[in-house]
Amino acid sequence: MKQEYSRYSAEDHGTWSILYDRQSKNLKGKGFPGFLEKVKVLTPEMNRDEVADFRKIVPRLKQESGWDIEVVKGLIPVEDFFALLAEKRFCSSTWLRSRAQLDYLEEPDMFHDTFGHIPLLLDSTYARFMEEFGKLGLKHSGNPIALTALQRLYWFTIEFGLIQGPGKPHIYGAGILSSYGEVNHIYTSGVEVLEFDLDAIIHNHFVNSEIQMRYYQIRNLDQLFASLKPLAAILEMGLEMEVDIVR
Repeated sequence: MKQEYSRYSAEDHGTWSILYDRQSKNLKGKGFPGFLEKVKVLTPEMNRDEVADFRKIVPRLKQESGWDIEVVKGLIPVEDFFALLAEKRFCSSTWLRSRAQLDYLEEPDMFHDTFGHIPLLLDSTYARFMEEFGKLGLKHSGNPIALTALQRLYWFTIEFGLIQGPGKPHIYGAGILSSYGEVNHIYTSGVEVLEFDLDAIIHNHFVNSEIQMRYYQIRNLDQLFASLKPLAAILEMGLEMEVDIVR
């Protein structure tokens, strides 16, 4: 599959501009500085003026970290997802939400996939984590307990992870970075922010259709990458826990 860029309408480009401007403003003082820095690096290739064009983004991505973009229709089997990550290919849909969907989506669109995920793939530590995470998933493909543990780690880090900041947590998880409401939600009362704990995370069930009330905070991206070694040991030894439905 490929991105059929000519099919995006003037309204699509306008919607992208609204989303890009709104999140850029909303993330000031809240987004992980390392993410915001990479957004700036990508500005010549991905900006508010037009829907993200993979023909422009991929050369920069390959230059910075060796990653590529794999176009997919939407959610794909978890085994296929791991295989793509292991090959340094990040999957992205090409459909963009409508104006009526600015604040809520049932499944990720390309704004989530590109604005939320792609900038940090220019960071070497984050990119290495994603690649090795994919390889670990491939190794344990077919093991539902291992896949559940991996999904939970991905959910509470890459999608909804926080990172230590001065005075308050900063955001590096794409599920928050691409959502106006979620960005502000994490600073409201009743939300639980816990220090990163690998064992707690892989035993923490989540519901992907509900707003998050619990988040985990890492010290830095090196801590995230370092979590793969003990996770690999845990999966080799085997563990017992409730298994989520793996899609």
